[in-house]
Amino acid sequence: MVERKPILTAFAHLVLIIGVLIVAFPVYVTFVASTHSTDRIVQTPMPLTPGDQLVENYVKALSGERTGPGTKVAVSRMMTVSLVSALIIAIGKIAISLLSAFAIVYFRFPFRQFFFWAIFVTLMLPVEVRIGPTYKVVSDFGMLNSYAGLTVPLIASATATFLFRQFFLTVPDELVEAARIDGAGPMRFFKDVLLPLSTTSIAALFVIQFIYGWNQYLWPLLVTTDENMYPVVIGIKRMISDGDATNDWATIMATAMLAMLPPALVVMLMQKWFVKGLVDTEK
Repeated sequence: MVERKPILTAFAHLVLIIGVLIVAFPVYVTFVASTHSTDRIVQTPMPLTPGDQLVENYVKALSGERTGPGTKVAVSRMMTVSLVSALIIAIGKIAISLLSAFAIVYFRFPFRQFFFWAIFVTLMLPVEVRIGPTYKVVSDFGMLNSYAGLTVPLIASATATFLFRQFFLTVPDELVEAARIDGAGPMRFFKDVLLPLSTTSIAALFVIQFIYGWNQYLWPLLVTTDENMYPVVIGIKRMISDGDATNDWATIMATAMLAMLPPALVVMLMQKWFVKGLVDTEK
C-alpha cells in the first residue's frame, strides 16, 4: 500500500499546477490577442487582459473579411476542409486496420507473417522518405487540390493494424469455435463479436487519428495550391507574411483559437472512452 504524505501530495500538485500554467499560458496569450485590435497587439508590451474586439475578430475570421496580406479564404471553409479530411483519415485508418488485422489473425494464407511484417516495417520509414514518390502518384492520378489527395495517402496505419492484431490475439478461441458452431461466417463473426469487443480501442484510436489528421501540415502544403482546399493549419501559415506590421494579427489569433476547438472538443467528449481504450484491463 502506498503511504500518502501531505508534503509529497502538495509538492505533486504544485508541479502539476506549474506544468499546466506553462502549457496554458501561450493559449491564454493567443486568446487575449484575439480579443484586441491589431494596433493594440503590436504595441510593447502587449495587453494581457481580454479586450473588446472578440466578436468582431471572430466574425471577420469566419467570414474571411480581413485586412492585410495573405489568403482571404473564410476560416469556416478551411475548418470544413480540415474536418472532412480528419474524419476520412480517422475512419479510413480504423476501417482498414480492423480488416487487415482480422485477415492476418483469423485467416491462413501463404506468407501471412511476411505481409504482417511488411506492414509493420513501414513504421521505420519516415514520411519524408516516401513523400516524393507519393506526390508523384497523387499528381499522376489528378488528385491534387482534392479531398482524395489530402486523405488517401495518409489513410493506412501500421500502428493501428498492429494494435488491433495484438487485441485480436487475446480473444479466446472458444468464441471462434462457438461462432462457427452457430453457423456464423467470417464477416458475421467480425461484425457481431470482434467489433463490439473492440469498441474502446476504436474510440481511443479515433481520437488519436482525428488529431493526427487535423494537424497535418507537410502533406497538405504539397498537394494544395487552391486556396479553397487549404486546411486551417495551412491557412494560418498563408495568412502570415514577412512583415509583422502588415499582418492582421487579431484575425490570425482568432483563427488559431478556432483551429484548437475541434480537437479539444473531440478529446473532451470522448475522454472516458479514450482512457478506457488505453488502460482497460478486461481485454
